[in-house]
Amino acid sequence: MKKVDGEFIKGRIAPCGLHCGKCFAFADGDISYHSGELKKALGNFDVYAQRFVEMLDEPVFAKYPDFKEFLNHLSVATCQGCRKEKCKLFKTCNVRVCSEEKQVDYCFQCSHFPCENTGFDEHLYKRFVAINRRMQEIGIEKYYEEVKDLPRY
Repeated sequence: MKKVDGEFIKGRIAPCGLHCGKCFAFADGDISYHSGELKKALGNFDVYAQRFVEMLDEPVFAKYPDFKEFLNHLSVATCQGCRKEKCKLFKTCNVRVCSEEKQVDYCFQCSHFPCENTGFDEHLYKRFVAINRRMQEIGIEKYYEEVKDLPRY
């Protein structure tokens, strides 16, 4: 198992504890990478998808243009992560600015954790608290090892 350093982990795990590297908007993330690879693997599939509707009597292939548009969107992610820019996913997120003001890398390191200043909805807030408690319990490196291969969604 390759050991990753704290700076790499900070580039992947946001101050709130969410795994930016697993987000669809993250430029250097799994979803963007695999979407690009799938685009390459499919090549000129448009032509065949149209033909397969009739040849194989499979109407699902008629949906390929919508799938391709979505795949293209996923493959051109531009977010550099919450530590480098404002979150593109949660427009009301206050965590990045707050963590910078409080000079903490992760919310659980703050004496005010858990606070109500996140800007998250109820569902995300509960997840945020659970994630930060887990990081506090086992440490950042172990937490990263737990989640690095799990889907974010």
